[in-house]
Amino acid sequence: MANKKQNKGRLCMNMKSGKVAAIAALLLAQPVAWAAESVEEARDALQTKEDDVTEEKNLEEVFQAAEKQYSLLPSGQMSLNFSANYNYYRDDRIDIALDEDSGNISRFRIEQDAQHSFGSSLSFDYGIWNNLTFNTRLPVSYKYDTEKDVSQAALGDVSFGLRYQPFPVRPGAVNTTLYTTLTTPTGDSPYDINVNTEVSSGSGFYSLGGGVSMSKVVDPVVLYGSLGYSMAFDITGINQRRGSDTLEEVNPGDSINFSMGLAYALSYEVSLSASYQQSYNFDTEFFFDGGRIARSEDSTSSVVNTSIGLRSSKNRIINLSFGFGLTEDSPDVLLGLSMPIDFSGLKPGA
Repeated sequence: MANKKQNKGRLCMNMKSGKVAAIAALLLAQPVAWAAESVEEARDALQTKEDDVTEEKNLEEVFQAAEKQYSLLPSGQMSLNFSANYNYYRDDRIDIALDEDSGNISRFRIEQDAQHSFGSSLSFDYGIWNNLTFNTRLPVSYKYDTEKDVSQAALGDVSFGLRYQPFPVRPGAVNTTLYTTLTTPTGDSPYDINVNTEVSSGSGFYSLGGGVSMSKVVDPVVLYGSLGYSMAFDITGINQRRGSDTLEEVNPGDSINFSMGLAYALSYEVSLSASYQQSYNFDTEFFFDGGRIARSEDSTSSVVNTSIGLRSSKNRIINLSFGFGLTEDSPDVLLGLSMPIDFSGLKPGA
């Protein structure tokens, strides 16, 4: 009788560890990739891509993945997820001018600028093999700039990615996932618009990123982290008026990013996670007519994010997230929501 109770206790602990490990694998499935464009466009670029950083992965398979050899989608299976987010950025700038003759201050004022960004996206995943998953993401955004008093709703930058697990998931071992992402400039480029009267919805350039994410179960929680690098491709053939000069070419800077956090399954219905994410963006070069070259400074963006997953039905978990930025190059407030879309009629064997 005592042996039966001991065996039952071990079984419960194994199931609990499996749940926690599944959370980590799903949280780490989506890479983090940011790339700043310029001092003037950095805010737009960060808000356009912030979803890649602050969007919490859907936990639909949290309690099912523990029984699988790999935590990615099985071969032939598909999933469709919807996410929505809100980013708020506020900036106070001092505008000061000196009289050339007397040296006295002729103008002193504080300019307040704020941007509200609403976004939504559809993310489609397909299991090529049990340990290889294809992903594509279609974003749509709405932005409002209080200083320019302009708003715009448009398609964002569509991305395509692959996630690969070289080793099967083993209890107590480190779970490793490799990822790569190609982002295309399908959104409105900041180098094709009137910078005084319009706002952009995309970065304006191609970027290719890759990295590794890892997780480790430390019962009753799981620790996870990721490290990645994103390479931005040059933009040529630009003919944009910037003041008295014409912008002809831009060499966007690459970026390095990392994240770390923990996740905990409170029960079958509720799970919690917390993370810290940071990216370092190298300087961007701007080439104008007449041979003039301008460079932006390197920038750092960091975000603290928390998320709660609530199971609303057998196959649906709704994730709510809240985050805030820690640097000048980060949005001040981030809110997010994500959930799976059931299309079981399209699944094999349905």
